[in-house]
Amino acid sequence: MEKIKMTTPLVEMDGDEMTRILWRMIKEELILPYVDLKTEYYDLGLEHRNETDDQVTVDSARATQKYGVAVKCATITPNAARMTEYNLKEMWKSPNGTIRAILDGTVFRAPILIKGIVPYVNKWDKPITIARHAYGDVYKNTEIKVPGPGKAELVFTAQDGAVIRETIHEFTGPGILQGIHNTEKSISSFARACFNYALDTRQDLWFATKDTISKKYDHTFKDIFQEIYDSEYRERFQELGIEYFYTLIDDAVARVIRSEGGFIWACKNYDGDVMSDMVATAYGDLSMMTSVLVSPDGVYEYEAAHGTVQRHYYKYLKGEETSTNGIATIFAWTGALKKRGELDNIPELTAFGEKLERACIKTVEDGKMTRSLASISTCENPVVLSSLDFIRAIRETLESLL
Repeated sequence: MEKIKMTTPLVEMDGDEMTRILWRMIKEELILPYVDLKTEYYDLGLEHRNETDDQVTVDSARATQKYGVAVKCATITPNAARMTEYNLKEMWKSPNGTIRAILDGTVFRAPILIKGIVPYVNKWDKPITIARHAYGDVYKNTEIKVPGPGKAELVFTAQDGAVIRETIHEFTGPGILQGIHNTEKSISSFARACFNYALDTRQDLWFATKDTISKKYDHTFKDIFQEIYDSEYRERFQELGIEYFYTLIDDAVARVIRSEGGFIWACKNYDGDVMSDMVATAYGDLSMMTSVLVSPDGVYEYEAAHGTVQRHYYKYLKGEETSTNGIATIFAWTGALKKRGELDNIPELTAFGEKLERACIKTVEDGKMTRSLASISTCENPVVLSSLDFIRAIRETLESLL
């Protein structure tokens, strides 16, 4: 077949470790043979972020604002061990956190359901979509390691010089401090994104925080959601027969486990980070979770919800065979290609993305899969494939669909 032409580039953000290896395999086997791919490339691998003092991350986010659609590989957020391993200048912030802060979007994460991969929570018949606020909180924090006794204060100085001062803690010895923030503008954007997504998908929307403990910070989230729902969305929700409700985060966890799925669960930034991994694993595998960041002005950034698969990368470096599931990374590419096709009115590109997704699902349902999927599949005598052989099996299925 003739390669599908693109008119506007995707922003391509390369990443780290095993997912960086998969990234190359996916492009070479599943994208480049069929699409005349146009991308503006940014290397978000940890070494290059270190070389550029993380400016490359900022540049990639700005490019995403310019072109409207990005696809991102998983990246390392360094800790102390990574500082030594990669000889870093400093412990750089999460690239995802930086990008989310610039785009001011909401992350929607949903499991990829496949016959034969049975959820660990046996009542879950429908997907649960996590809507994760993508700005502020611990991902944009300021921290202090307290050296010894002293008083910690929270101070706000207004433009007119007025000062608000609260004592955080009287330290009698060493400790730690963390300052986090959010803005009403970002919370409002988050709320509207969740309400609009619920209307588009005709699903109930749940929102949960810990307002009983955090009576100003979390309570502001709760109040803004309720005000926007009452003034802008209540009637439309009622017309579609869908529901919005608020509950405490601990109550939400209990409700989710007892549910059948089929709803959107809106979470603050950190809650969404943790709960999306829980939901993905409970549905079968972390590598079976889609993730898209949507900004208020209609910018989209697609990625896999999992990490860089460090353990498999070390095996790969030793020349050992790996069996890493690349489906979530493939779905990041298909999501971006479909959206680019939609925005640029290239139906062939959108159709290609849909067929590649079907090829992934059909390959697994036909019994060909990676080791992690085989360990949880109900398929009899599954064929366990290496990382590359699995991608090649998907290509064979794709050829049959094309």
